[in-house]
Formats: sequence, C-alpha cells, structure tokens
Amino acid sequence: MTLKTPLLFGLSMLALASPAAARECVRSPSKILELCVSVADGKALYEVTRGEVTVIAPSRLGLAFAGEADPRYAAITDVARGASDTTWEQPWGEQRLIRDDHGELRVTLAGDTPLSRAVGVTFRLFDDGFGFRYDYAAIPAGQAVAVTADHSQFRTVGTYQAWWYEALGVDRDEYLYKQSDARRITLAETPLTLKGDNGLYLSFHEAALVDFPSMLLRGNGAGTYDAWLMPWPDGTLAKKTGPFATPWRTVLVGDSPAALADSRITLNLNEPSKLPDVGTWFKPGKYVGVWWEMHLEKSTWGSGPKHGATTANVKRYIDFAAKYGFDGVLVEGWNRGWDGDWIANGDKFSFTEAYPDFDMDAIARYGKAKGVKLIGHNETGGAIENYARQLDAALKLYADHGVSVIKTGYVRPSGTMVDGEGGQQWFAGQYAVRHHLDVVQRAAKHHIAIDTHEPVKDTGLRRTWPNWVSREGARGQEFNAWGDPSNPPEHMTILPFTRLLGGPMDFTPGIFDIVRGGKALTRRVQSTLATQLAEYVVVYSPIQMAADLPENYEARPDAFRFIRDVPADWETSKTLQGAIGDYVVVARQARGGGDWYLGAIGDEEARNLDQPLSFLAAGKRYEAQIYADAPGADYRTNPEALAISRRIVTRADTLALALAPGGGAAVRFRLLD
Repeated sequence: MTLKTPLLFGLSMLALASPAAARECVRSPSKILELCVSVADGKALYEVTRGEVTVIAPSRLGLAFAGEADPRYAAITDVARGASDTTWEQPWGEQRLIRDDHGELRVTLAGDTPLSRAVGVTFRLFDDGFGFRYDYAAIPAGQAVAVTADHSQFRTVGTYQAWWYEALGVDRDEYLYKQSDARRITLAETPLTLKGDNGLYLSFHEAALVDFPSMLLRGNGAGTYDAWLMPWPDGTLAKKTGPFATPWRTVLVGDSPAALADSRITLNLNEPSKLPDVGTWFKPGKYVGVWWEMHLEKSTWGSGPKHGATTANVKRYIDFAAKYGFDGVLVEGWNRGWDGDWIANGDKFSFTEAYPDFDMDAIARYGKAKGVKLIGHNETGGAIENYARQLDAALKLYADHGVSVIKTGYVRPSGTMVDGEGGQQWFAGQYAVRHHLDVVQRAAKHHIAIDTHEPVKDTGLRRTWPNWVSREGARGQEFNAWGDPSNPPEHMTILPFTRLLGGPMDFTPGIFDIVRGGKALTRRVQSTLATQLAEYVVVYSPIQMAADLPENYEARPDAFRFIRDVPADWETSKTLQGAIGDYVVVARQARGGGDWYLGAIGDEEARNLDQPLSFLAAGKRYEAQIYADAPGADYRTNPEALAISRRIVTRADTLALALAPGGGAAVRFRLLD
C-alpha cells in the first residue's frame, strides 16, 4: 500500500542540457543536507555538507573493470533533478507507515574507457542522510564484465570516534565492538557508526544488496574510508552482465544516536514488496524451542542418549507454548547430519530425513491440535551446494507439515565455503549473496518465511521480500552460554546504533537463570533480569524467542508475564535517548492497539535516567506496569533481583529509571481510556 502526499517538485524529472557542468547540487527536502557532484583531474567526486559543517569532503565515485585502465572522467551530462514525498505501509515491522521524502539528482559521468563512457549515478538526499548508486545501462545486454575495484569513497573531516570490529574474521560478524579513534580503522564491517567532535553522528552502510558482493570499508589512517568488496576466489569482485545497477551506498547523518536508530533510509532505498499477499501467510509472533538446552549441554543436536529433538521433548515444548500463548516451537537437530564434526562435514546434512526418534508427522498433528506451529531449522554447515540441491524438497516437506518459518544456519569459518567449482568463498561475497536471496525467493513460493543465521548483513531487502523476516549477524545470546568471554553489558547498548541499523536481529532474548549455579561472570549472561525483559523492546525482530528453558519461566511467573504480554509487531517506534556504549531507551506502540512498551538498557555503570512520557497519546491515561532492577540488583552479584510496580501515568509525566550495573527496565503502558 502506498499513500501519496504532495511532491516538492512533482514526480517528473527536470532534464538539463549540461555537457560539461563543473558542479551540480541537490538539497534534502528541508535543506538540511546538500550534495554536490563534480569532475576534476579525471575523477568524479561528490561532497556533502550539513549547514556549515562538511559531512563528506570531495570523494571518489565509480567502478573499474577487468581489461581496462581505471576510467578518467571528463564531464557531467544528462543532469536531472526531482523530488518525491510518499508514504508506504509495511506488512509487518517496527513502524507501520514509512515516509519516503527525498530530493534526487541523476547525472551521467562521461568516462574514457568503453565500459565507463556513460556511467549513471543517482543520489537521493533525505534530511537524515543520503544514498547513491551506479547504473551501467550503456553496457550491452548480455555482455559479461568483471568488476575489479569499487572507488566509492567517504572522506570525513575532523575527529571521530568509531564503533567497529575487524572484518573478514573467521567467525563472520560475531565479534564484540570496540570503540576507538576512527583513524585507527583498518577494514570494518558496516553499519559503521561514528561520533564526531563536530556534534554529528554518521553511519555508513548499503541498501538493496542484490547480486553484488558485500561492501566493507577500508580506512587510510586519516579519516578516509574506501569501499572494499568481498572477492571471488579468483580475485574478481563482482561478475555481472550488462546492463546492471549496483546496491546503494548509504550514509546516515544525525545530531544524536537516536536520529540514526530511527532513520528509515535503508528501507526507503529498497524496491517495493514483490509479495503483496505475505500478510495472509506470515504473522509476527513469539516462539520457544529446543535450542538453549543444547547450548547448556543438557541435550545434543546429534543422535544418542542426550538427543534433544525427540518426539517426546518437542511435544513438551508444544504443551508449554500452547499453555502460555506462544505461536511456534523451534526444533534444532531433528535431521540427519549432526553426528561428528558437522561444521567440517556440512555436505553430509540431509534436510528431509529425520532421526528415528523424531516423528515429524506426529509432531505436526500434535502442534496443529494445540494451535502451535513448528519452526523449521536447516543448518547447512556452510555447505551451500548441498543445501541448494535439496532446497526444493526441504521446502516442500516443511510446507506439507504446516511450517511457515525456517531458521537457516551457515556455521563455517568465513572464507572456506566451497562453491560448485571447488573455490573457497567468503560468507558475504557475491556467491553467498546470490544464494541467500535464492533461498528467500524459493521459500516464498511455498509461503515460508526465512530467519537467516550466520547471514549476509541486512540491507533492507525485507521491504522487497517481506518473507525475509529476521537475521542474526552479530554476537547473539548463545555467546552467553559458552562464550569466553560472554557478551559484556555494553554490548546491548552498542547494537541499537550499529548492527540494528541494518534491520531486525534474532538475538533470542529472555534468559532467566542468569547465575546458572555460580558460573563465572564471563561465562554467563552479564545482565540483570530486568535487562533480559527490556531486550524484547530494544532489539527489534518480528519473531522473538523466549530462549530459556520452560522450567525457568515457570519458576518466575512474575517476570514471565512481560514476555507473554509484549508484542512482536509495532505501529511505531521511537528511540527516546541513548549514548552509544552507555545506555539506550526505546518505546514502541503495539500495532493495531493503544498500548506502548518501553525498554531501557544500561552498561556496567549504575545510572539514573529521567524519561518524559510525551510519546503517549494526549488525553489518555495508562497503567504503567514497571519491571525494574530491585534495590541491590547488580549483574555481577545479584542479577535476578526484580521489582514490579504499577502506577497511573499520562503524557505529562516523567518516569524515573534507576538502572543497576548491567541493568535495565521494561514497561508496559496499558491504555485505560
């Protein structure tokens, strides 16, 4: 659904005859940002300012191809400007209605090589950032080309702090963020978030990553970041046929961390949905599953006396889900292939043959009678070719058993995924990018949604393919079972301003047994119980897991009430305040209802926050059901101390939030009248 509102200049583009214009500019709708493109000394350059502040100093544009020298550009031609202001509706999401309000500049760069004689570049400026992409429409249809360099560049000015980790690690994107002077960046994954002494916050990323390698950013030690694409085994970056367009390169620009978190630029730069009926077969919801018990080594993925995915055990989880209103039960380890070193032997997985103690027919019937669906699981061990060969059969098997969501996995050291020709691939090179989208598209034909773990990063494709409902793509909850160290408290205050800028994350929150019999602090969850509840609001996903064991929830029905109440689909979302690495406060309104929910999470320091409730509806009263750190709570010594209280509030009130070390708060604002 798209709701049109008046356009700034109209939808048509104004074409200008400009055979060799020195400089062409465009402004964002409220004239907050200005972008100018120019050609100088054979280079095509763009620059961006925000008022008097330089956001991006003149930076290079364009690609290079095998068989040609780097192109030199002589002129800008075919200049066109326009603007668009529309509103569109998500079938599910953190915000139902999304406004797309931008100014646009399209130019053609005249280069001196055959493949770069006419390079189209489209810039879209929003008040909170911008994106640009290349269009090589002049390359003849069907002509094969090999991209050997992406010259896209981002030159910052001044001193910035960065939150980042070294890219191309063997564990893909599952690393803790470090904070450093941005000039120390070597090669970083995106979203890459910076805080400047000039008062600006920037985040570099990309949108609509389709049939192209994932972009990393390489620093030069002086504030310049160059695109670095994950290559094929032969060194080629991207293998394309003409004509083609690239993904969007994006930069969010704001004066606070919250401005970055609430930007919708990434979604707006993706194409509209190709699945208009997705709302009839996918519904956001919450689930439990045979998962955490395996990470705790109470059961195993592989067969044997401790096998977790047995018919009896899954029925136990179905009973729990039905009793407490959960939509689904995830079952890992049901299929043959888990015995032995399954990461090294992913090509031995079968995606249709179950272990003898798992009766899918009986379980599906049992779940249907209880109103609970199975959530499928396909761990591939990174053996993409093996999975692709079996994919249609696996999808049919699941569809025949009423499964509408599949969690996929690709656990394998990055750079070692073997392709059909024996080459070793990066986890987010063009080969993997093609595969992941192929899975989503084929799953859509069976009315199945996909939750990808060990994924290619999210670039907003959930708009185009809304059955791609969630991903992992960061250090998740499982590191709190066996990580050494586990995730420190600040991790949850960094994710909303880094990884989560890309899109939903299946973090799997909600661990209640935090102390786990006296486990060392760095080998268990490093948070309070209130923080575990707050994660359901702060970390967005349309499928949210209650990750702990059923018995641990039943031991704490007071805290469990919040997980049962909190929705997974939202009317609108607001990041109310935050400091990257210190704290974050997020509020979300339930879709189709009047209730609001708030989550606040802090780092290892205790802190007091005053939170105005001005986001609540005017003239309405709410019962605030507050789940807070009890006096004396501390993630190190007393993590499970929880205080629950209620009070009547309106939008004129301010809520005092006392966060313990490693603490948080979760609030339901129940609409009264």
